[in-house]
Amino acid sequence: MPANATTESPFASFWMAGFECTDQLNAFGHRVDFLPLTGHLELLDQDYRAIGQHELHTVREGIRWSQVERRPYEYDWTTVQVLLDAGRRHSIQQVWDLCHFGYPDDLTPLHPLFARRFAALCRAFVEFYRQQRPDDVLIVTPINEVSFMSWLGGDVRGTSPYAQGQGWEVKRGMMRAYIEGVAALREADPGIRILTTEPLVRVVPRPGAGPTEVRRAREADRSQFQSVDMLAGRLCPELGGGPNTSICWASTTTSTTSGSSNPTRPCPGPTSTTTRASGP
Repeated sequence: MPANATTESPFASFWMAGFECTDQLNAFGHRVDFLPLTGHLELLDQDYRAIGQHELHTVREGIRWSQVERRPYEYDWTTVQVLLDAGRRHSIQQVWDLCHFGYPDDLTPLHPLFARRFAALCRAFVEFYRQQRPDDVLIVTPINEVSFMSWLGGDVRGTSPYAQGQGWEVKRGMMRAYIEGVAALREADPGIRILTTEPLVRVVPRPGAGPTEVRRAREADRSQFQSVDMLAGRLCPELGGGPNTSICWASTTTSTTSGSSNPTRPCPGPTSTTTRASGP
C-alpha cells in the first residue's frame, strides 16, 4: 500500500455479506448461474433486509460477465440494474465482482483477446455505473480468486479451458487481463477502489515425508502468492503490475501471511509450480 494511502475504511460496515454469483462452466460443460439458482435474485429485498438486521451494510455482488456480454462488446446491464436499485432501496453498499469464475462462451483465459475484452468490459461497467451514481465510492474486484481458477481450469479440467498442466499459462492470462482491467478502470474513474480477493491456504507435507515431498509441498505453498506478486509487479513485471495496481487485499481465510517479501523477478515459465496443490 502506498505510504500516503488513507487508513480510513472505504466500507460501510466492518463485516461484509456476500451472495454467490459464480457463472462458470462446470466440469460437464454446463453453464451454472448461481444468482438465480440460489434464489438471491428473486429474494433480493428479503436478503438485504436480513443482512441489515445484523448491521451488515456492505455486500459483495457480481455482474456475471457471461450474462452481461453475450455478444462481443455488447453489454446488457438489466440484471445489474435490478441489483443496484435494490442496494439503493435498502442503503446497502455493493462491492462489484466483474469476473467471478465465468467468462463469455467465446472466451477463455488462453484466448488472445481475453485481456482486451475484459478491459473493454471494465470501461463499460464504469460508464454504466457513473451515469447513475456519479459520487458514490466505487469498489471493484476485477477477477475473483485467480489462483483457484487457474488451478481449476488449467490443471484439473474443472472448468474452461478444461486443461491439464497449463495452470501457469491460465494464471498468466488471467493476470494480464486483471492488470489491463485495473488500468482501464482507473482511466475511466481515477477514484475507483480495487479489492483483490485470493484464497489463502497452508500446504504441508504429511508426517514422515521424504525430501522430495517436502520440497513439493513448500513450492505449492509458495505458489499461492504468484497472482498477487504478478499484480504487485514482483513477478512477471512485463505484465505491467506495480505497487499501486491494487490498494486493498483480502483473503478467503484468516491468516497473517502475505508473501510480500519476494523480490522482483521475471516469469519463470511453464515449468514453475503454478497454483495451490490442495483441492478446491
